[in-house]
Amino acid sequence: MAHALSARLVLVGKVIRPHGYRGLLRIVLYAGEQASFKDVGSLFLKSVATGEIHEHTVISIRSHKDYFLMKLDGLNTRYDAEEHKGSEILVEKDALEREEDEFFWFELLDLDVYLDTGGYLGKISQIIPAKGNDIYIVKGEDREILIPATYEIIREIDLERKEMTIRDTEGLLDLNEV
Repeated sequence: MAHALSARLVLVGKVIRPHGYRGLLRIVLYAGEQASFKDVGSLFLKSVATGEIHEHTVISIRSHKDYFLMKLDGLNTRYDAEEHKGSEILVEKDALEREEDEFFWFELLDLDVYLDTGGYLGKISQIIPAKGNDIYIVKGEDREILIPATYEIIREIDLERKEMTIRDTEGLLDLNEV
């Protein structure tokens, strides 16, 4: 049963550490707005040490500096929260809602990336969250390319074909030369 559950879950963030003494968690979100987490009902914390998965209901979530503070049912003390330090935050795929032209990280990983002029660059191997926009790391045969996730660069994302097309902007690929 645990395998069936984990197949329906998607990684959306990570617990950094406890915050204060009342069971708050300091978290980083990989995508989406904090409001969407209150709407999912339950979320799951997966221990990176043991692999155990614990279900919780979101009581509150708010931004605080460069991260978020989240209160979950059943976590009332710093000790309760400390048990989940480093845990992955997962939600059921079916509970996720998105706007038009919005994509989740799990959908973008492993997409084939092409230039709009036809050249193949590689696959998205990692996504780095950044303040202005995410950065896609595209792993090609002989190099990694950093692509900013902006409307000016990303031309099309086709999940059915598992492809992303980007604009062949002058200097973009040159920025990646080391």
